[in-house]
Amino acid sequence: MKLAPLARALAARPGVRHKIVHTGQHYDPDMSDVFFQELGLARPDYHLDVGSASHAQQTAAIMTRFEPICLETTPELVLVYGDVNSTVAAALVAAKLGIRVGHVEAGLRSRDWSMPEEINRVVTDRVSDLLFAPSRDAVENLAAEGVRSDRVHLVGNVMIDSLVAALPAASAFGAPARHRVAERSYVVVTLHRPCNVDDAATLRELLEALVLLGKTAPVLFPVHPRTRARIAALGMPGLNGGLQLLEPMPYVEMLGLVSAADLVITDSGGLQEETTYLGVPCVTVRPGTERPITCTEGTNRLAPPEREAIRQAAAAARSRRRSTPATIERWDGKAAERIAAVICDGARFD
Repeated sequence: MKLAPLARALAARPGVRHKIVHTGQHYDPDMSDVFFQELGLARPDYHLDVGSASHAQQTAAIMTRFEPICLETTPELVLVYGDVNSTVAAALVAAKLGIRVGHVEAGLRSRDWSMPEEINRVVTDRVSDLLFAPSRDAVENLAAEGVRSDRVHLVGNVMIDSLVAALPAASAFGAPARHRVAERSYVVVTLHRPCNVDDAATLRELLEALVLLGKTAPVLFPVHPRTRARIAALGMPGLNGGLQLLEPMPYVEMLGLVSAADLVITDSGGLQEETTYLGVPCVTVRPGTERPITCTEGTNRLAPPEREAIRQAAAAARSRRRSTPATIERWDGKAAERIAAVICDGARFD
């Protein structure tokens, strides 16, 4: 999803050829047609079909399956996005083959080395030739680490590109009405990170917090399959009333719900950014964030996975709703165009 705007921007360039490689970790064949149609994205040219596994197994599988593709296609540049295992795996393969690497979403730092994503971010940035930063603080992080400024481009946030492109369809979809809730009257929840869902006591605390919130407003929780399995193992009979456990939903429907929500509770990096752009209050259930600009300039606030802390953070977030969304430098829906200009035209974005 996140690279869809960039794939479109490159496809629009005459004479530029590109291939899309999907690792397969989150690939759902039943939803694939909807996914590609919604985002206007061509089907992947290669599907690695890696699936879920341990960090070592997943990274190794991606590397061994991606290397033959690089040898076959001999690309001039490999673009990787974000901070997942496929990001660092593909970057390492390309770098060791002497292929230039471009990192989209470079420079973000949580400074929490207990997070595998932080390791992936730092390693990927070290082996990348082009670092496409989403925000000014990311540029400053890279400068502090001694990265040469000519490798860094402040291009903006391609996640916002996807949002801007999909927002009209999301608004027209009427997601709140389809879920029988009024706009600005409900809470949207997403939780999937291991630190929140793998520990039974933590997950129970979070669910009890959501049940409490559900007493005053509908709480819509599209549940990741992994999280649903953890919830089922708890055997909590009181998950009803205002708390509604939903099936995962396509991007446009989810965006429609988020954009009209009164509050979002999440541990997702992307939703921190989307709610900031949309002006929707957000509580992120994490001790820190690699996107601090969403807290200093946007609508996001952090909270530990505790009932009272979440209740207080939710109340504070709602009471300080912005009258207009935050305006963050170059979060304007044109990040992909800037990246394409750097790659194809040698443009510079300081």
